[in-house]
Amino acid sequence: MRRSAPFYDATVDEINGRRVRIGSHWLTDFASCNYLGLDLDREIIAAVPAYLDRWGTHPSWSRLIASPEPYGTIERTLAELLGAEDALLLPTITHIQLSVLPALVGRGALFVETHAHRTAHDGAAMTAARGGTVRRFSVDRLDRLEQRLRVAPFPRLICVDGIHSMTGNGPPLAELLALARAHDALLYVDDAHGFGIVGERHADESSPYGDRGNGIVRHLGESYDNLILVGGFSKAYSSLLAFVACPTEVKEYLKTAAGPYIFSGPSPVASLATGLVGLQVNERRGDELRARLHRLTAAVLGGLSRIGVGTLNTSGFPIIEIPLTDTSRAEELGRFLYDRGVFASVVPFPVVPRDQVGVRIQVTAANTEEEIDELLSVLAAAAARFPLMAASSPPPAGTGSTGSGSTG
Repeated sequence: MRRSAPFYDATVDEINGRRVRIGSHWLTDFASCNYLGLDLDREIIAAVPAYLDRWGTHPSWSRLIASPEPYGTIERTLAELLGAEDALLLPTITHIQLSVLPALVGRGALFVETHAHRTAHDGAAMTAARGGTVRRFSVDRLDRLEQRLRVAPFPRLICVDGIHSMTGNGPPLAELLALARAHDALLYVDDAHGFGIVGERHADESSPYGDRGNGIVRHLGESYDNLILVGGFSKAYSSLLAFVACPTEVKEYLKTAAGPYIFSGPSPVASLATGLVGLQVNERRGDELRARLHRLTAAVLGGLSRIGVGTLNTSGFPIIEIPLTDTSRAEELGRFLYDRGVFASVVPFPVVPRDQVGVRIQVTAANTEEEIDELLSVLAAAAARFPLMAASSPPPAGTGSTGSGSTG
């Protein structure tokens, strides 16, 4: 597919809002993870030059040696937003998975949910290479996880996705936390796609996503006892930063045990600037952006239901995967969408299980109502030509749900 499909490994020559030009072909972008549209926010863009004037383009030290002051400000602001004790910034979640997972597990036991992100499984391989015991589990069979936890060596760590990157659904967080606390384990949640979008619930919330965008833990009303939250700024905040929310004692340990903190080059100054100013924008008008994102996503989900197309999304969050019942036609579907001006991720096997091969639509607050209408028109035409999952079909097992946080 990479060799023959125009929607893989494409070079974007120009952007205009959520419109992108690939060669001479203009498309509407529904493959972006910039959920709040902050990549296009003029206030944030205008703030970057002052940081460059003060700090240059890139710090010259690893973080073990020294960090520009904005790091500390972001970490303190982030911990307050999340309601966590402390936070540690590293460049990307991939860096975190490959370094923090083995550092926390050591020669103990790591349990990785089957549908967790590929980078978590890469981190599990690194953990195993360093002497840890690694097992896979499914959130559909927590009874089996409990049996294995009872006899697992210490330390014990359970790794799951927060908002899933393909289905848009979340984990059974309360049940997982209960298991972790009962068996003296840590629950490690990768909330790359939830941070910035879902947040704390209350009677006057701006949308069913909740307010403040402070992640799946606050959205589902849980605490950080026995829990470590991992998230990134590269989705909702459009910035090259990632974090581990954890107790200060764990943060200090990771400073000596996580390779990227010790050896890697840090995030560029422009990323520190967009992360810091993005947090300020989030406090002032983030809920307005999330309310708009909810409206646009609801319009897509409602439109799909009207044309009889099913999706794995049971949460109402802005990741909408539509499976094909004939997976051999994935490339053809991708070309159909591309030719009609829709730029979306067509996800093949083995990236996802065979029964989940299909197209993934990602909505952002920077999309327009007209773009949503055009998308639904193209998807209606696709439904008449391709065997897309019907609206009445139940989602495959293991796709997850958000429980009390569901917004469907």
